[in-house]
Amino acid sequence: MSTAARPPAKRRAATPVRPDRRQNILLAAEKLFAKHGYHAVSIRHIADEAQVPLALVGYYFGAKHELYHAIFEHWSTTINERLAALALAMADESGDRLPRIVEAFIAPVIRLRASAEGEYYALLMTRGLALQSEEEDSIIREFFDPMARAFIEAFHTTLAAEFPATTQAQVVWCYQFALGALLHHIGDRRVHRLSQGENRPNDPAVMPQLVAFIAHGMRGAMLQSHPSAPARKEP
Repeated sequence: MSTAARPPAKRRAATPVRPDRRQNILLAAEKLFAKHGYHAVSIRHIADEAQVPLALVGYYFGAKHELYHAIFEHWSTTINERLAALALAMADESGDRLPRIVEAFIAPVIRLRASAEGEYYALLMTRGLALQSEEEDSIIREFFDPMARAFIEAFHTTLAAEFPATTQAQVVWCYQFALGALLHHIGDRRVHRLSQGENRPNDPAVMPQLVAFIAHGMRGAMLQSHPSAPARKEP
């Protein structure tokens, strides 16, 4: 039989792509917790948002607090990224180390906030660190406190090289002030109104300005605590 006489080949029916229902539940929970808070969101709210049966939420994640924990476990790579950047900053002995440590602390979070997939997690992290209810405190202790201690140690080592009398307690205050500046930047929307529309909320382009603000602020705090310390020479 010639080619022209052959009957047309039957098309195979396209296999429908099954949605990742576990991932949908995680994203739905992340969004609702970020917008409304842990206690204002029920498992039914999450199931409705994810468009899955109610029982499926418990099947994949268990109780609500376990689902909440799973969100932070899923995004723990961001903490690892910050710690890896910190290690690189501490290993580099050239130039001014302090801004590099600050950048390691804030840059992964700012990039995450600017991404479509990380927006709600960044806001959820901001809410949790600000409110610190029982559920949030448990998350902070497990996921964020070890990282905080690593950065505090790095800041202490670096600042003590300039201000030998620097104490860890003073550096902890500096860490808290730096954290406050970061959280406000990624969560605030008022800057658009105050700047009469010139400033874009959460703008990642101003990260160098925020790095400089935090680094100079830390040095200013140490000078206030140790006024007899010699002024630092810029490299």
